[in-house]
Amino acid sequence: MKKLICFFVVLFCFFVEGMSQTVRSFQREDNRVVLEMTDGELQLYPLSPNTLRVKFVKQSVGMEMPEWIYVNGRKEETFAIEEDKDAVSVVLPGIVAQVEKETGLITFLSPAGNVILQEEARLLTPSAVQGIDTYCATQKFYSPEDEHLFGLGQFQDGCLNVRGLSRRLTQVNTQIAIPMFVSDRGYGVLWNNYGLTDFNPADEMIELAPFQKEGEAKEVDVTSTEGGKKELRENYIFASELTIPAKGHYSILLDVGQTMARKYHLRIGDKTVFDMENTWLPPTTSAIVELEAGTYHVVAELEKNDKPKVFLKEVDNETVLRSPVAECVDYTVFCGKADEVIASYRQLTGRVPLFPDWALGYIHCRERFHNQQELLETAAQFRKDSLPMDVIVQDWQYWGRYGWNAMKFDEKDYPNPTEMVNKLHEQDTRLMVSVWSKVDPSSEVGKAMEEQGYFIPGTSWVDFFNPKAAAFYWENFSNRLLVHGIDAWWQDATEPENDDLLGRKVANGKIPGEVFRNAYPLLVNKTVYEGLRRDTPNKRAMILTRSAFPGMQRYATATWSGDVGYDWNTLRRQIVAGLGMSISGQPWWTYDAGGFFRPGNQYTDAAYQECMMRWIQTSVFLPLMRVHGYGTNTEFWNYGSEVTALARQSLADRYQLAPYIYSENANISFNNGTFMRPLVMDFADDSVAISQKYQYMFGPSLLVAPIVEEGVRNWNVYFPATEGGWYDFWSDKYIADKGWQDISVSKNHIPVYVKAGSILPLAEGRPQTMKEAYAADWIVKVFVGADGSYTLYEDEGTNYNYEKGLFSKVRFNWDDKKGELTIGEREGKFPGMIENRRIRLVKVSAVFSESHDISYTGKKIVVKL
Repeated sequence: MKKLICFFVVLFCFFVEGMSQTVRSFQREDNRVVLEMTDGELQLYPLSPNTLRVKFVKQSVGMEMPEWIYVNGRKEETFAIEEDKDAVSVVLPGIVAQVEKETGLITFLSPAGNVILQEEARLLTPSAVQGIDTYCATQKFYSPEDEHLFGLGQFQDGCLNVRGLSRRLTQVNTQIAIPMFVSDRGYGVLWNNYGLTDFNPADEMIELAPFQKEGEAKEVDVTSTEGGKKELRENYIFASELTIPAKGHYSILLDVGQTMARKYHLRIGDKTVFDMENTWLPPTTSAIVELEAGTYHVVAELEKNDKPKVFLKEVDNETVLRSPVAECVDYTVFCGKADEVIASYRQLTGRVPLFPDWALGYIHCRERFHNQQELLETAAQFRKDSLPMDVIVQDWQYWGRYGWNAMKFDEKDYPNPTEMVNKLHEQDTRLMVSVWSKVDPSSEVGKAMEEQGYFIPGTSWVDFFNPKAAAFYWENFSNRLLVHGIDAWWQDATEPENDDLLGRKVANGKIPGEVFRNAYPLLVNKTVYEGLRRDTPNKRAMILTRSAFPGMQRYATATWSGDVGYDWNTLRRQIVAGLGMSISGQPWWTYDAGGFFRPGNQYTDAAYQECMMRWIQTSVFLPLMRVHGYGTNTEFWNYGSEVTALARQSLADRYQLAPYIYSENANISFNNGTFMRPLVMDFADDSVAISQKYQYMFGPSLLVAPIVEEGVRNWNVYFPATEGGWYDFWSDKYIADKGWQDISVSKNHIPVYVKAGSILPLAEGRPQTMKEAYAADWIVKVFVGADGSYTLYEDEGTNYNYEKGLFSKVRFNWDDKKGELTIGEREGKFPGMIENRRIRLVKVSAVFSESHDISYTGKKIVVKL
């Protein structure tokens, strides 16, 4: 009874706090509107024609936050203020914020006057962290039952639509917290907080107690921040009881109580909610389940050292964001379709630099090459076997005796790193090298860092919140590694791993780590990118990093999904995770094709190899294509002739797509585009399409339907309605009907379809590098049934001359009624540009296909097909 009374007291206080912010007065101050409330100050900042930032502030806690997410140099926006007896409105061309005078709550409207988003309550309550005053910030929005929400970054729970789902946004291996979501109702929200954020926090909680050991302990090989090691895993049964007051849908969040989990297995009654196992997993996972009223036994099979808690929240018509460490409530609303939301987000937080042309080819990696000779011989074997490849990767521990991330190659195994890089370049191969954000304190660099207090206390992670520490890190990076001519950088474990900001002071011991808990990867990659731009100004940067944060896209970063498993369930979850990253505004993403942790019999296990090839075939249609594997020689020839042949075909498919992929690279940079596209981005009005978790668009033209189950001969594909229908990418066969179709599949490739009206540029022949692919003649396929257009982009590929206008564009337009393809006059030029192109034009129709060879010199051509 006492708990029940406390609950209603808290509920009443929240209601009063959230609903008592009456508007007393308002005024325009520079480029913002300030509304004086009964209990604080509401500040509205017009950021772009369709974007408003909202802050609700109280008395300062004396900890002013740096502005790391948004870029400087924005022009002031033109806006109007309108007032009537009930509301004060801030009016921009693309969004209206209507503040109700009585409650202070905001309703956001589209230019057509449609309500897109409504506040339900906002709450700012005093709190403390490490003895320093702060606030807990909570924001509630109304969310209608039929709404779909997407984003929040990369998670392993397999949920694409996150409406009603409880998630804890923290940075951890395989999980990336991006506090941004996009709605199918025409808006997006970016939550401006650097710390932990709970999305739809579930406050009802039960603790599970251990009562039974399950099976024998087993020793497993794991990766860690000290390298590979053995770990003893011992399973235990945990249990409790849960009472559900009424039938409904409930969001369940399992917290294992450690910084990393090893497995999830949770049953509520006879319903299995979670069943997942991997060497490493995030500490929390979530699901929405339907439960009847009643009392349930809750049983979890977990790891011995876990201290599990289960959090529960009934799904309602609210979307809630809560950060326990904040200076104010602070969020930004973007009005528009998904592409418009992401375009505005990038305009405000930084555009994406062009990736190097070679980065879009095949990236070969394994854990790990042990010496210089082994790496060079492997690269040479790719060329000998005619297996296309552009980048080879040196993973960790090349530093040998010098200590963890000593920023130095051990000469015993790598006698001449510069020569190694030069030999790779002679074969048109680039080198990526693993570099960490932690340094062995006993190494030469580490000793200097420790002497100057540049580590986060109690760890060997560099304190990038201290500008002097970041500068010293880069100075050594540049002087010790950059000098070898290495092409790309693998910034591993940038979370940092083990949640090591928690409970520690950063910024030279001044600020609790909880304040910046999720922003560490932003500062790491900022340091590296800005250093690269300064010290190698004519060499285009490419950084692969394991974690991310809003704004990081401006630092030439790509993420991958971390140290995941290898099975079908894991493959499914990675596709969903990648779609979540893409719609969170981070366009460059990939995974370890074949899985990072692999079975011991991988070279002979046909069942695993079938799954591995589906990973690889899907990776053809990811923004980046790469293979990796722990303790594994991942080269295709190790798996036998059949796997090698299938891999060769997948690589050929990737390289044939080079003109399309590179043009989409430009679309991302120049037009704020998105390459890997959840179907809500192109078919937002199709409720079936936006519910598909594994199908997606790859650029504007290709519908990808990965095979994510074992042994299938037919695959059910959903075809959204589109003018003119769809064509099979592999056979050009016409697909007339919309909706579900049972498609016959082969082991050679996954189902991929081309939208009618598409103009698809391809590279002719079988190039072995992206350099060859970009120089090859073009095949331009026109898929009839609808009008269409496409812009093919070219530049030098490896430098920043495109920023000076040195690039070219060729615009293709298809008039379906006239049957005419117009190839526009080439716009722009650049050194080394191929002036005369032989183009094979292929008209693909439901009846027949035909081709024409033409010579294009840069002048406008109209071709009747």
